[in-house]
Amino acid sequence: MDRPRTIASNAAGLSKADYGGSPSTLCRGCGHNSIASQIIQVAFELSLRPHEVLKLSGIGCSSKSPAYFLGMSHGFNALHGRMPAVATGALAANRRMRAIGVSGDGDTGSIGLGQFKHLLRRNTRMVYVIENNGVYGLTKGQFSATADEGLDLKYAGHNDLPPIDLCQEAIAAGCGFVARSFAGDAKQVREILKAAFSHRGTAVIDIISPCVAFNNEDDSPKSYAYGRHHEKPLHELGYIPFADEIVITESDPGELTTVDLHDGSRLKLRRVEEDHDPTNRIAAMTRLMEAERKQEFITGLLYYNQSRPSHAEAARLPETPLALLPEEALRPPPEALERTLQRYR
Repeated sequence: MDRPRTIASNAAGLSKADYGGSPSTLCRGCGHNSIASQIIQVAFELSLRPHEVLKLSGIGCSSKSPAYFLGMSHGFNALHGRMPAVATGALAANRRMRAIGVSGDGDTGSIGLGQFKHLLRRNTRMVYVIENNGVYGLTKGQFSATADEGLDLKYAGHNDLPPIDLCQEAIAAGCGFVARSFAGDAKQVREILKAAFSHRGTAVIDIISPCVAFNNEDDSPKSYAYGRHHEKPLHELGYIPFADEIVITESDPGELTTVDLHDGSRLKLRRVEEDHDPTNRIAAMTRLMEAERKQEFITGLLYYNQSRPSHAEAARLPETPLALLPEEALRPPPEALERTLQRYR
């Protein structure tokens, strides 16, 4: 039963505080914390009922994020790269659930790439957020599959491999909602999330979310850093100095925004142009490849196609979720089993 609505509550009778979670244990300045805050704000504004929401994650810094929002909702922390399979099973059993999965560039682009592609092929209805920082933050900063070619990191060395663009992968796999944003652009992240929750199938949002601990060299395009004025300790004990979160101002479509990071490096962001047609699949892929050539990230809604049926629709699942059907509706009667056996006698 909904609570009586007050000025500070939404249509579900809940306050914004009701959508919070546990205190974050991530590094101060990590973009993942900003993303969690925007999910809380969007859930409040959309009046989502937490008990109807399923949070899913795999392994990595990004996969800790669901603990920091929607504390009253259902949650499942899966194995590394296996979150899409868990999501597919859970949402096949209960198609009424609203699902949000939080993954990372390693969880999605490396060990989980196959599962990611098949989730998109099935078009399971869920919001799939990729918190993309180009490194494995929980295992001391090795390169992930999205790390930029030629990047040098103090722990990982030199990266000779080209990056995987997860937005290109999503479009190629037939995903009908593909967007990219930057963790420091709170307004854009919120608006994309709102649209994603209304999508018919899988909605992929690739969010560049800099790592303050490991991806922090001068030429890193996905970095915050320790800051120029911190001395290097004699013994490195895993201490991560505080870093302020980077926030950018709203820009016009097509405008290039250069973000100065804490280590002196720069990140180039460009919102998709007003004349960009997100319903044109070929144009979306071409624009992404052009951005890769220019070494910039384009942000906004890149591709949209509402025509594909969701997994539940394609599988002709009943309106009543399988998890709520009575046993007699799920189990064939003895007569049906006997008829089947007679065919093999």
